[in-house]
Parts: sequence; structure tokens; C-alpha cells
Amino acid sequence: MDTDTLDSSAYVYSAYIRTTPEELWRALTDPDLTRRYWGVTFVTDWITGSPMVWEEGGRTTSDPAQVVLVAEPGRRLSYTWHTFTPEWAHAVGIDDDLYIRLVEEGRSKVTYEIEPAGDMVKLTVVHDDLKASGTIRGLVGEGWPALVSSLKSLLETGEELPEVPR
Repeated sequence: MDTDTLDSSAYVYSAYIRTTPEELWRALTDPDLTRRYWGVTFVTDWITGSPMVWEEGGRTTSDPAQVVLVAEPGRRLSYTWHTFTPEWAHAVGIDDDLYIRLVEEGRSKVTYEIEPAGDMVKLTVVHDDLKASGTIRGLVGEGWPALVSSLKSLLETGEELPEVPR
């Protein structure tokens, strides 16, 4: 369920997944699992304040401002979003004009709220500190539903979804 409003600085997306809070936490933090449904792995110890290195497609993105903000296993996870680099933009097919707009919008953060819901778990993704009606907000508004759908499929069936065309 998308609870998004375009005039907000946050993008909010919720889904119900037939899993446990512990298994969902593992899927959000285990590199073998994040690589399957997202194509990204995180090098971190998942302790609040720890740095995070993003690895995607053979590239690493490291920046002192990429950190774990909150880590409460099975309940809540939050971290700053990755740094937009020229190498990343080139690798994912982002042109120079779009890259400049992304960099100008500044750093955002993502928070995962994990709530038991019977034999399911409610996952709420809050991508915050976004420029209202900004470029990043538009991109995450397309990205999070596809990503959460692949995560849900992996946890419920053992198979992630194929990559969604962009």
C-alpha cells in the first residue's frame, strides 16, 4: 500500500509480507539476500553510527556520511542513502544533467519499520529528507514498490522477481 503524498518530503510505502520480523531483518541486512532482490550489498556491522559501503555491479560507493542511523533488529533499521558519484551515474545510465540534479538535492535517508501482523509482518519504508516534488523523490517513488515486491517474493516463495526494466 502506497501512502505517498507528492507535497511531502518523505516517500512512504507499506507492504504485508508472510514472514517473521527476524527473517525480514535478515533479508534487509544479509549481503547474500540483498544481492538477490536488490543487486546491492552493504559492507557494515549494522551498529548505529557505523559506516556503510554500498557495493553494486562491481562498484563500491563509500562516503563518511553513509552511516547506520538506527539498528534495532526485528523492529527498525535506518541509514543514510548512498552518495551519488559520477561512476555510479555512468554505470546506471544517468546522464550529466540528471546527475547534477540528484547531487544538488542532497542526502536523504531510509527507514524500515517492521511490525508483526498476525502470521505476517508489516514493512513500512520511509524514504525521508527528500525535496518535495524533487528528482530523487520521483525515482524512489518508482524504485521502492519494485524493490519491496521482489523482497516480498523472495521471502514468500524463495525466488526474487526479475529485474524491473527502467
